Amino acid sequence: MDFNLKKLTSDAGVFFTRAVQFTEEKLGSAEKTELDAHLENLIARADCTKNWTEKIFRQTEVLLQPNPSARIEEFFYEKLDKKIPSRTTNGELLGQYMLDAAKDFGPGTPYGSTLITVGEYQSRLGGAEREFLQTSAINFLTPLRNFLEGDWRTISKERRLLENRRLDLDICKARVKKAKQAEAKAAAEQELRVAQTEFDRQAEVTRLLLEGISSTHVNHLRCLHEFVEAQATYYAQCHQYMQELQKELSSANSDTYPNSFASNANPSTSATCPSPVSSATLPGVSPPCLASTSTPGIAREPSGPLKIQDVQQPSTGHRKAKVLYDYDAHDTSELSLLADEVGAAMVHICYGEPFGTCCIM
Repeated sequence: MDFNLKKLTSDAGVFFTRAVQFTEEKLGSAEKTELDAHLENLIARADCTKNWTEKIFRQTEVLLQPNPSARIEEFFYEKLDKKIPSRTTNGELLGQYMLDAAKDFGPGTPYGSTLITVGEYQSRLGGAEREFLQTSAINFLTPLRNFLEGDWRTISKERRLLENRRLDLDICKARVKKAKQAEAKAAAEQELRVAQTEFDRQAEVTRLLLEGISSTHVNHLRCLHEFVEAQATYYAQCHQYMQELQKELSSANSDTYPNSFASNANPSTSATCPSPVSSATLPGVSPPCLASTSTPGIAREPSGPLKIQDVQQPSTGHRKAKVLYDYDAHDTSELSLLADEVGAAMVHICYGEPFGTCCIM
């Protein structure tokens, strides 16, 4: 009990003298031992690494798990050293809802069979997402967390110890300056040599730890490559699944609705033409093609100027015209227009010199 009390008293005295030295340094009334430039650069580099690693780690967590409640739950499971329960992804949940809905609507109906097909692929997408989340957590998040919770804590502890050794060294230097008697000065110089040795030893330990930041960067670079590879694999799987789903839906639509694209096979409307408004307003653009009524699938250029009566009116309502470029009217028969104007009008194409113009009525 006596030993513990003495130790507590000694520690309190050391803490008080360090606090006094620190305060005097801040006020400018005491000298401060500066670290060498190399060590200062290592400290600044380590602080930068810690700050950005923490930001990247937090944002990656948000990317992989946008739900804050789920992140908090996973955090408590990790602190309690318990296994995080498996969580159903949104894609898997959506796929299950579609499959259940198909049972009620009838799997033999077009809607029900399509729900089954889409639901199965949604489940596959959810499974790919689950695999991506697990891979990213192991290969990317875990190394970042280990650095923040392991290596950085060790570095911070040694840096605090280095700061204490520096304060002790400056206290001893101040005592040497204040010592008047020979015996007191000799004792103060002996304490100064011991403090200088401990400070140098701690500075070397801290320097070695800080130089290890370079290997940390190499490790994080490798983890970053693995994270990108996991992302590429995930998105490639999703793209493949969606292509397969589109093919199945197209095949099912052609079987269910064989005449849905019958109009495309009509010879009288086989050729398609660009928008007359866009082509007519561009200088130097050739006039739009006309649909052929004699030869299926072949468009021919107009043999003469396009007549107003040849332009078909819209089937319903009015056609909207968007102006591509500014145009100033040359006479009263033309209309001045501004770019990006959109208006409901009946558009007729007139071909003249030097290029086609739009007559809007």
